[in-house]
Amino acid sequence: MRITLFCAVLLALLLAVSLFYFQSLVAWLLLVNSLTWLVYGADKHAARKSWQRVPEKTLLLLGVVGGWVGALVAQEVFRHKTQKQPFRTWFMLSVILNVAVLVGVGYWRVSG
Repeated sequence: MRITLFCAVLLALLLAVSLFYFQSLVAWLLLVNSLTWLVYGADKHAARKSWQRVPEKTLLLLGVVGGWVGALVAQEVFRHKTQKQPFRTWFMLSVILNVAVLVGVGYWRVSG
């Protein structure tokens, strides 16, 4: 549970930091994807060492809030969470949701 709390605190800090930039959405995406990549790497390391793992809900949350690109890269680099079901299904649904939101926001900005 400490890991989940730690990740939640880091997400809150990243949100606060990203709000200070002119392009806060871009800053948020860069920061959350970097954090997601690091958390996946830490979870893979913990799995190899039989240490406490990052809960799958936390990994999915990181993807849902915009870290899915970092998660995809980390999955390939670390060969982590690439086969596990139902995690993969939920993760891909979060990717689809994120892409749909980005397309919707882009369409709204262009047409509005």
